[in-house]
Amino acid sequence: MRLSQLAEALDLTRLTPLPAGHTSGPGDDPDITRGYASDLLSDVLAHAPVGGILLTLQAHLNVIAVADHAGLAAVVFTAGRRPDDDVITKAFEEGIVLFSSPVDTFELAGRLHRLGITGGGV
Repeated sequence: MRLSQLAEALDLTRLTPLPAGHTSGPGDDPDITRGYASDLLSDVLAHAPVGGILLTLQAHLNVIAVADHAGLAAVVFTAGRRPDDDVITKAFEEGIVLFSSPVDTFELAGRLHRLGITGGGV
């Protein structure tokens, strides 16, 4: 399922801006087939699927470094978490799409699974 379709189906709020004059950014609408949910960044590095989507409560700059290193397409901050502007700017620079959701991690993971997104990693 395309990232834009997931975002719409889950009513996610996009945090990263689009380049001026574009309706989507480069690599902005990848096909997402796998996801991972974790707040332990070393666990994300070891087990998150390349090209997948991460669900996390962590909303700081290290999340972007880990997402970039792990090759993730997008990060969803759950339970209403929202990172500071410097985190959003860094994600934009690295080509990682950020979203926020008021839904908790457990519920959002279930919704992703119902949409056909399977778990990654182990």
